Amino acid sequence: MDDNLIDLDSMLSQVGDFGRAQIILMVLFSFINILSAFHYFGQTFISIVPKHTCNYEICCDRNVTINSCDVVYLQNNDTHISEPCVSGWKYNNTQSFGFIGIIQELNWVCNDDWKPALGQSVFFIGSVIGSLVLGVIADIIGRLHVLVIANSLAFVGNISTILSKDVATFAISRFLAGLATDTNFFMMYIIVMEYMRPSHRTLGLNLCIGIFYSLACVIVPWTAVLLKTWKNFLIFVSVPHLLVIFFYLIVPESAQWLISKGKTERAINCFKQIAKINGRHVDDKAYENLREYCKQYVNASEQHESLWGLLKTPKLRKKTLILIFKSMVMTLAYDAISRNINGLDYSPFVIFSVGSTTIFPACLFILAVQDRVGRKALASSFLLFTGIFTVCSGIIQALVSNPSPPLIITLEVIARLAITVAYNSGAQYAVELIPAVVRGQGVSAIHVTGYAASFFSPQILYLAQIWQPAPGIILGVLLTLGAAACLFLPETLNRTLPVTLRDGEEFGEDEGIFEFACCRVTTESTATLYRSDAS
Repeated sequence: MDDNLIDLDSMLSQVGDFGRAQIILMVLFSFINILSAFHYFGQTFISIVPKHTCNYEICCDRNVTINSCDVVYLQNNDTHISEPCVSGWKYNNTQSFGFIGIIQELNWVCNDDWKPALGQSVFFIGSVIGSLVLGVIADIIGRLHVLVIANSLAFVGNISTILSKDVATFAISRFLAGLATDTNFFMMYIIVMEYMRPSHRTLGLNLCIGIFYSLACVIVPWTAVLLKTWKNFLIFVSVPHLLVIFFYLIVPESAQWLISKGKTERAINCFKQIAKINGRHVDDKAYENLREYCKQYVNASEQHESLWGLLKTPKLRKKTLILIFKSMVMTLAYDAISRNINGLDYSPFVIFSVGSTTIFPACLFILAVQDRVGRKALASSFLLFTGIFTVCSGIIQALVSNPSPPLIITLEVIARLAITVAYNSGAQYAVELIPAVVRGQGVSAIHVTGYAASFFSPQILYLAQIWQPAPGIILGVLLTLGAAACLFLPETLNRTLPVTLRDGEEFGEDEGIFEFACCRVTTESTATLYRSDAS
């Protein structure tokens, strides 16, 4: 590359890559983290199933017993006849601390218990469709527009849920709310990452996630308790999403996306906005050098590339398929490990809060370690560590008869902490490796495949009824394969991220399988992209 030309990271360093503008973006990203946590996990608590019994007055008749759904009559010949409850239900809200969800209000229990389950399912379907469709749209109209669209969908879906009095309205509303999931978070994630100094990306992103997403997850159930009913809770969750429209006044569009689409002048205006906020004066010559860089290295034919562009060339195809496989393994393991606390008669509100506390230390660990050892070493080692641990924990539970609940909880919390490190580290890795020209739809597709794989987690856990160690061994083997696959990915630490598909094809191709950032003798603050036409 001509020494007079300026690439994106060099331009960013001139306008300020960790100043007031980045602090503002981090604050707004923290706000998005809170919105995302309440939106995603709020649907769990509005559908909480309280303990219930049939509202049948037994009085002095000792030949009648009641349970959750039936009235059981004992006949003179010692036979039992069960009849469905028709007199309503009594609810015990002790474990939910008095919170009244939609299930209790609409009596969606027993024969109607499929209704809230349907709502949960269509929310998930909506998240899959929304991630794919909005990811494609993001690569057409921009990250900022789709960020606002996704949060608007979250508002509409949650508010319309409040009006639900039948299962059809409820299902449609949850589908609309599900469309926003992931996109309402990852578009801002991408923008913040691209405007952050490469060496500070881990700091900025994980600090926001570790503090604010973790805190929001911990307080979600107690906010519901404080607001008493599911309708009040959904209003509280929904209204703040409208504030995201004001991001247009503060948040710049992704400069990498603009340049990848040939909109160099708009990208330069974004850099000027960053420079103004950071109090930097940048010579016009620098912007002219950026224009020349874009003319020489951004191929006009790639400005309308689709997701399939990731699969056209062999090297980029290999990286993309590895990222997809890694996402499937991580998401499946994360979901299975999170589900695998059972047989304990504790409040789901308490269990959820305790489990959520693992997010913060996991992010702190990533913050302290990832920029020292690199993305590849951390992702691979913690996938392997989680795999070994799940195998060992499965065998321990099989060999130890009647393990104490504290032991089970300890094993599960450690497992969740380990997989959270792998999952959060892997998410950043994928965003950095996918070229900017298709980053929106590429990242969305990778996450969708992870969602699809999580469908198998209940079936894997069910195998424990056949052989106790089976889930741990299956997950352990998959996680080990995922760790091995990571070794074939290039390191992204302190490197200029790929913008075009050509960049993605040649990125890191000079690396060895066992070459890690922590083992390098020297580390460049900003490495040069490897290009097929480089001299």
